[in-house]
Amino acid sequence: MSPIEQYINEAEKDQQPMLKEIYQVIKEMVPVETTEKLSYGMPTFYLTENLVHFGEMKKHLGFYPTPSAMTAFHEQLKEYKTSKGALQIPYKKELPVDLIKEMVRFRLKEVVEKNA
Repeated sequence: MSPIEQYINEAEKDQQPMLKEIYQVIKEMVPVETTEKLSYGMPTFYLTENLVHFGEMKKHLGFYPTPSAMTAFHEQLKEYKTSKGALQIPYKKELPVDLIKEMVRFRLKEVVEKNA
């Protein structure tokens, strides 16, 4: 079992469905050489640097695609509570899968170009 799967299994039962969904969405998008780990106590996908993190909070799922992605997608994020590097997705809302995918693609492109 990966550290991320263990993290999800230890989360509150009502939070697990959204955690599992975001985990699967990201896992299917990243290259095979991406490492899954816990960093800052949160599930993290790492490819020469941290790509994205996510984590369970009491009332929302936190998605942390870095400040550059938050800036690039600020128009699409207006209906959510955000901070410099984080998107808060309430558990009572649906996971914005397409938006998550776009932000992960953005981060992958950013990391690949930085290391080219």
